[in-house]
Amino acid sequence: MRLSAIATAAVLCAVAAPAGAQAVAEPQRVIAIGGAITEILYALGEEDRVVAVDTTSLYPPQALAEKPNVGYMRQLSAEGVLSLSPDLILMDDGAGPQQAVDLIDAAGVAVQHMPTGYTVAELTGKVRTVSAAVGKAEAGETMAGTIDAGFEALAADLAGIEDRKRVLFILSLVDGRINAAGSGTGADAVIRLAGAENVFGDVEGYKILSSEAVAALEPDAILMVTRPGLEAVDPLTVPGLAATPAGQTGTVIRMDALHLLGFGPRTPDALRELAATLYPGIVPARTADVR
Repeated sequence: MRLSAIATAAVLCAVAAPAGAQAVAEPQRVIAIGGAITEILYALGEEDRVVAVDTTSLYPPQALAEKPNVGYMRQLSAEGVLSLSPDLILMDDGAGPQQAVDLIDAAGVAVQHMPTGYTVAELTGKVRTVSAAVGKAEAGETMAGTIDAGFEALAADLAGIEDRKRVLFILSLVDGRINAAGSGTGADAVIRLAGAENVFGDVEGYKILSSEAVAALEPDAILMVTRPGLEAVDPLTVPGLAATPAGQTGTVIRMDALHLLGFGPRTPDALRELAATLYPGIVPARTADVR
């Protein structure tokens, strides 16, 4: 089995690096695997170097519309990725399956794995790493500084709020069964960064909740994401949710999935949008000194 993997990697290496290929000072054929990676490259103005993206690269919309698509980042084909002759692959750490990732790593092409993190420092670190990888370290430093400033401005606006909203993030709702976000998730991070409390934060990861368990959490607001092609589900049809403070006031907040959870250049704006919805009249929807 090991010999087979090595032989396959050798074949893929031949596909990825044709005979006589010259090394380049800066990569000219970049494959971006991960929505935030693609977003950073486009924000840097380096879209002409991007030769392919994955299906999570939903922003900007022209990325998927104009670039070859290597498929869903967790279901990659090593052959499909390497057949595009990249000289750099920027890959989110969540990419898979592992066998495909191992083959890509062994093929002789420059690969950089980008850690997935939910802190401001991890986000700005990813911006700096992606930028440096394409020779745009200075522009990346500027972008990271803008992101830091956005978070600092939001934190200042939230500082005087004592009565923090209690928020329940629902990833999915099927047949009355609610998949809710606990701690250690991107959803938990955005709730906290937006100045609210995750009512399910005492539990780690995503868990299925009964209607009774949801009612006991008593959220002030329900947060959900939207995705292209998926029909919005009304969470207030669940009796347990309808009886909560969020249900009584009809407070259901829906935001684009990549915008809210992508942890890319737009994240400070997304969290300000969320905070302004949670605390209208207290948190401004725009910050003039950041934009």
